Amino acid sequence: MSPLPEAELVRSSLQLYRYLLRCCRRLPPGPVQQHYRHAIRQSFKVHADEDDPERIQQIIKRAIEDADWVMNK
Repeated sequence: MSPLPEAELVRSSLQLYRYLLRCCRRLPPGPVQQHYRHAIRQSFKVHADEDDPERIQQIIKRAIEDADWVMNK
């Protein structure tokens, strides 16, 4: 089960970014939330120049799986 029900609707990098930030809101406020928000921003900066659609879909799938793991941790 995904952390939020909208996970199936994520098709673009912008949708993924918004989805992950919404997941962060469900984390305890403070350093933990700040850490993951920063990590999300950094990952998007690192992958900003990615243009292969197949690779982008792999990144989206992996990010949703990682969010699921973090939310269940």
